[in-house]
Amino acid sequence: MEPALLVLAAGMGSRYGGMKQTDSFGPSGETITDYSIYDALRAGFGKIVFVISPKMEEDFNNNYLKRFPAGLKVGYVLQSIDDVPDGFKVPDSRKKPWGTAHAVLMARKVIDEPFAVINADDFYGRKSYEIIYRFLKNTSGDHPGQYCMVGFQLDKTVSRYGSVARGICSVDEHGYLTEITERTKILVDNNQIFYETDEGKRNPLDPDEMVSMNLFGFTPDFFQHIENQFRSFIHENIDNPKAELFIPLVVDNLINSGTASMTVLSTPESWFGVTYQEDKPHVTGMIQNLVKQGLYPVPLWK
Repeated sequence: MEPALLVLAAGMGSRYGGMKQTDSFGPSGETITDYSIYDALRAGFGKIVFVISPKMEEDFNNNYLKRFPAGLKVGYVLQSIDDVPDGFKVPDSRKKPWGTAHAVLMARKVIDEPFAVINADDFYGRKSYEIIYRFLKNTSGDHPGQYCMVGFQLDKTVSRYGSVARGICSVDEHGYLTEITERTKILVDNNQIFYETDEGKRNPLDPDEMVSMNLFGFTPDFFQHIENQFRSFIHENIDNPKAELFIPLVVDNLINSGTASMTVLSTPESWFGVTYQEDKPHVTGMIQNLVKQGLYPVPLWK
């Protein structure tokens, strides 16, 4: 059984100002996700599952999915804010999804093999998929709790046009993740990188820090762990319209409890992505350069 690729595409892109999941960046109208799927397929991944919002479903089903080659195992699940444990009622004030961990949970009924998780709007590079595929291919569901992530250098993941959220990683001498610290407001000022607290205090960050870009690898037992933690989370945050449960927090809790381990995989690839509209020309140019080098065909899907 080949590993699956789970693509998180339900975010509305509020800072970007549009549906960046289906925005065009390639010479023939390709999205960033198209290149991610192309890289994943040639690495060996067997099927693709998208997590999308209910508002995207009609266009996604009728148009976007049709671009892929016949025979490709590709499907989608919906991330609805109303998908919460029995006994809870979502208040009318809740407008945004419950976070990336909740998005992963939406695929619990359609994925029963080891799987990788990516953001739809992040370009991770060909070798990153090859690296995580090899790990997952050698991971068995009979040995749950053996997870992995691909880390990226902080200064290669920031935007010059506004703040970003990143998970700062601590790694032990054996290559295992010991902690992910979620910094929700990282910014660049005078070529220095800072994270800003809720009180507005700026603290410097090492540009060589390893960060999580939500390129994770899991065995199917992870769904049950999310479900357990989400129940506790929703109990405490049902009335908080902005509360979100992030993948790194779930992982951090599992590591601290000794329930799971996460191997940190290094990649030679450079990450790039779009958070703001001003990021688009840079990303488009990077993709054009890769196409010129012959790394991707034109059009991508023939």
